[in-house]
Amino acid sequence: MPRYVVLQHSTADGVHFDFMLEAGSTLKTWSLDEQPSLGAEIDCRCLPDHRLAYLDYEGPVSGNRGIVARWDHGTYEAVCQTDDRWIVVIAGERFRGQATLVRKAGDTQRWRITFAVAADER
Repeated sequence: MPRYVVLQHSTADGVHFDFMLEAGSTLKTWSLDEQPSLGAEIDCRCLPDHRLAYLDYEGPVSGNRGIVARWDHGTYEAVCQTDDRWIVVIAGERFRGQATLVRKAGDTQRWRITFAVAADER
C-alpha cells in the first residue's frame, strides 16, 4: 500500500502542515493552512511534488526553510483520483478515515481538504 505523511512545518512565519501522498517515485503535496482535524474543512494549496525521503524525515529543511516533524503517518488507499479531486482512505497513527481534496474552481493551486470518518469505520 502507498504511504502518506503529515508534517508539521515550522518556519519563521509560523506553522503549517504538509499532507503528502506517495505517488510512484514522488510525494503529491498540499500545504494545509491549519492542523488536520476530523470534520474540518481546511484551505490548502498544491505544492510541487516532493522527494520520498520526506516520508521518514524529521529535521531542518534545506535553504533555511524551517523544520519539519512528523505529525502523522501511515498508509492510504485511493478511492478517487482526478485532476480536480482526490479521495483517499488513510490508516495512520493519529487518524483513520477519509481525506477528500477538491480543487477550487478556476484555480490551479488552491484546494480544500476535508477529513471524515471512513464509511467502513462508522
